Formats: sequence, structure tokens, C-alpha cells
Amino acid sequence: MIKNVKIAVVEDNNLIRDFIVDTLMFSVNREVISFENALSAWGYFDKNDNSDIIISDVEMPGMDGLELLDRVKAKSPKKIFIVMSANPSYEKRAKELGADAFLSKPFSIEDLFSLVELHIAG
Repeated sequence: MIKNVKIAVVEDNNLIRDFIVDTLMFSVNREVISFENALSAWGYFDKNDNSDIIISDVEMPGMDGLELLDRVKAKSPKKIFIVMSANPSYEKRAKELGADAFLSKPFSIEDLFSLVELHIAG
């Protein structure tokens, strides 16, 4: 079991990002940080390797979530990375790049909790 888990959420849609962050902070009682795009997230992860779980959308301006996944896994292969997208065709590529899970949008809060709790319990 991972103690003091820190979760990072990478999502360019403000409403979705804020909803996920608020839900995780209050429901799984973990520290949650957020980024509005993959490029700013990578700038952080490249210097601070202290997030345990990363939940990232795929389609974002600039760098997409799959490139972020590839970079994060190259640097920290054991880091938990959950990819989310409304486009199911990304799932195969995400798994090939090392994603630990794929969350299909729209998803239920229960689906989100289940994935996060599964990886916290390790």
C-alpha cells in the first residue's frame, strides 16, 4: 500500500479537471495537483518526481497525453499512469506505451474511485 499518495490530474477542460480534482480530494482524501495541459505537467514531472498516480486526458493542445505518458514512463516506469479519453481508439496505444489503466469518458465516479483505490492499495 502506498502511503500519502499524491495524485496529478492533467486535463485541458477546466470543468472536468476541477470536478476530478475536487472529487478525489474529498472522496479519497489524497493530495491532488492539477495541470491544464501536458506540456506544463511534463515541466513539473521532469523536475519533481513526487506524484504517485497521474490521470491524464489524451487530446490536449501542444503535447498530447500519450506523449506525456511515454515521457513519464521512460523516466519513471513504475509510476502509475491512467489515461482517459472519450475516444476508445486510444486505449490500445495507451496500453502499448505502458498505461496502467484506460478510463473511457464519460466515466462514473465509481469507475474513477475503483481505479485510484486499486492502485493505492497496490
